[in-house]
Amino acid sequence: MSSTSRNITAEFIDDPEGIRAFIDHVESQKANAQPFLYIDLEGVKLSRDGTVCLLTVLLTSGPGRERFYLIDIQALQHSAFTTINDRGTTLKDILEDPEILKVFFDVRNDSDALYAHYFVKLEGIRDVQLMESATRTTTPQRKLISGLSRCIEATLAGQEKLQWKRSKDDGEKLWNPEKGGSYSVFEIRPLSAEVLAYCVGDVQYLPRLYRKYKKGTERWNALIAQASQDRVLASQHPGYMPHGRHKALSSWTPEQNTLLDSWSEVGAVKDYGYYDDY
Repeated sequence: MSSTSRNITAEFIDDPEGIRAFIDHVESQKANAQPFLYIDLEGVKLSRDGTVCLLTVLLTSGPGRERFYLIDIQALQHSAFTTINDRGTTLKDILEDPEILKVFFDVRNDSDALYAHYFVKLEGIRDVQLMESATRTTTPQRKLISGLSRCIEATLAGQEKLQWKRSKDDGEKLWNPEKGGSYSVFEIRPLSAEVLAYCVGDVQYLPRLYRKYKKGTERWNALIAQASQDRVLASQHPGYMPHGRHKALSSWTPEQNTLLDSWSEVGAVKDYGYYDDY
């Protein structure tokens, strides 16, 4: 089933047949090029302490080859991750495949929820929040991390920025308790146009942010890959705390900060915005 958000059509998947078709499409892209999956999750207090309702994916293997999917985890539950296609592949296999790149913005609670509820151990992760932080030229600049809204607003301009902000604000009024909403809005079916636009909006600009912050050197990319996977591993620890002001602090080690301070490729991205989403 297809749903439309503004000018974007997203495939809404709420049955095993849809999951198999999605897996087939990922594998067909993998055969031709390196696919990128830009992913975001929504739920009620998304974490080990809450629920997973939706998994939004932007799948692309290059310009003009982008497709949006909304996978209804609330309806499918474990079958979303265990349904196999004709080649014996599951969504869990894809999420755990280190050769298929999965891009998140702040992977921590998404990983926490996937691991706690569905035993998914993410691999092949690149965290755009860490990428943005690693463009800053000094250790003090990297003390705090940026939120998605700040990063997108610093990237967009004109009508595109206004449209994204409108969709973001409309969605937050529905789900954010501080703005009169409720997390339970992600449990209501069919999804409202506002919720659909909000979900799509959270992944729509991740490719642009990924390209904006990515550096071309092997050492920088290796550091991002390792730091992203470290976040995944930390989120699987029994002592992980999914909510709190502590999450606004960066997790760079002194050794990593020293490296970033010394690397010539660090910098060249301006308009730093600090994290205000917790």
